[in-house]
Parts: sequence; C-alpha cells; structure tokens
Amino acid sequence: MEQRQTQRIKTISEFHKLRGLPKPEHPLISVVDYSSIKQSVDIGEINWILDFYMISLKKGMIGKMHYGQQEFDFDEGVMAFMEPNQVFRIQPAHDPAEKRSGWMLLIHPDFLWNTSLVKTIKRYDFFDYSVNEALFLSEKEQRTISGIIENIKQEYHTNIDRFSKQIIISQIESLLSYSDRFYNRQFLTREKTNHQILERLENLLDDYFEHRISQHGLPSVQFLAEELNVSKKYLSTLLKVLTGQNTQQHIHAKLIAVAKEKLSTTNLSISEIAYEMGFEHPQSFSKLFKIKTDLSPLEFRAGFN
Repeated sequence: MEQRQTQRIKTISEFHKLRGLPKPEHPLISVVDYSSIKQSVDIGEINWILDFYMISLKKGMIGKMHYGQQEFDFDEGVMAFMEPNQVFRIQPAHDPAEKRSGWMLLIHPDFLWNTSLVKTIKRYDFFDYSVNEALFLSEKEQRTISGIIENIKQEYHTNIDRFSKQIIISQIESLLSYSDRFYNRQFLTREKTNHQILERLENLLDDYFEHRISQHGLPSVQFLAEELNVSKKYLSTLLKVLTGQNTQQHIHAKLIAVAKEKLSTTNLSISEIAYEMGFEHPQSFSKLFKIKTDLSPLEFRAGFN
C-alpha cells in the first residue's frame, strides 16, 4: 500500500504561509481567493489534515481531490465542506489552461467559542459527507452564497469592534442554512441518481435479509453506506428527504415487513422467526416488533387466523 506523508496545518496563519498568501487579517477566520493560491510542486504527494473548518466554492479547477476512498473532479462550480481532522489530498493537473476561481472560508473552532454556532455547527450533516457528495449550485444560488461571503470579508476587513464577531457568526449561520436548503433541493432535483441509490439499497436489503441476517444480525448503517459507496450522513439525509425515514428506520421497516411476512405465511414459532432474523433473544425481537406495530408478534399472527 502506498505510504504518503501526512501534514497537519494547525492554524490559519500557517495555511496562508504554506500557500503563498499574505498574513491573514484575522487569526481565526479568513476568506481566501482561489486565484491567489500558489500550488506547490509536491502538493499532490501529501495527505493534509486541517485543524479548522474549510468551506469552499471552486470553479474552473482542473484536477482531482481525494477524500477517503473517493476521487472527485472539481472542474465545475461546486461547494464542499470539511470539518477539523478530516484527511484529504489534492491531485493537481498543472494545466496552463486552468483558470481557477472561487473562494474558501477558513474558520478556526476557537472563533466559535461563546457563540450559538459552537454547538449548532455539529448539526449540519454535510460536514460529514464524502467529497463526491459535494453541493452543486445554480448560478442564482452561487450569487446568494457569494454575497454572504462578501459580507463576511467586509466585516473583518473593517475595524474590529464588539459587534463584529456576532455579525460574522450570523453570516456564517446564514451560509450554513442556505447550504442546508440547497442540499435539500439537490436531493430532489437529482432524482434519477438518488432514486438509483434507493433502488440499490432495496436490492441490498433484500439480499441481506435473505442470505445473511440469521448469521450476522441486522445490517449496520455503516455497512449499507460502504456497500452503496456513500457516507453514512449522506445516506440518512437522502433517505429522510425521499422516504421520511433515516437509514436506521429504513432497516427496521424492512425487518418488520419481513417479520410480518413470516408471521402471516409460515408456521414458524416466534422464537424460530426471531433467530432467523438474527436476534439472540426472542424477547428482543418481540419488543422491537411491539414498538414498531403496537402489536406483539402473537397478536399480529392472531389477526390472520
């Protein structure tokens, strides 16, 4: 397996220096113009870890970004989100025709202390999405997001006063709220791709419940996400938008559907059904069935007799 050097960038000032940028005007927050970034010749040979948040909109960049096991072309305008301690690698194309534009917003976690965002930023699932699950913006959406970025730049370019931090925090909250809205739109408008994921999930669950569940128990959310080549958070949010259920609820719904079929079409005992469904203790199966249907397995079966 190929071994790569990993470099951790602890501060925004360190990032600026590394990428050939002027010293940041604020040590804990910065908006960087992509066209001003200098690419070092060995940038593609290193895995990077940032100790701060990075939100970016990239346009016209020829090359690929590697995040986890994913590889993503970002030569179109896309928005991506990274939280501290995520590992990524950039594979530049070194193409003279490349005309990079866009921006990146760097936010150190210390900037969020004593603000509403210190807790709420964790609620935005897209910070845990894989790089191939980036947000594709329309021109109108790009103008909305870029307008917020300009407000942030203007605020920290001016003289910092006691109002500045809260104003910037409010702008970041707006940025994240709009991003959440646009992701929800993307789940709906990219209907074909997303419904293909849903169809693959159904086939995967059908196969799992037929051949594997008795030996391995219920499938985990992590297992399903890996089989579908998406992140856990992306899968759960996608399912929530399309079906109203997150991944765990989807697994339980499948379990109940299969259990109902066995209860209504076979003479297997409750214990035998429980063991076939991967439960070590029939009581656990009966408890879950009761929670999901308001009936015990015996009560449900009695309705068919």
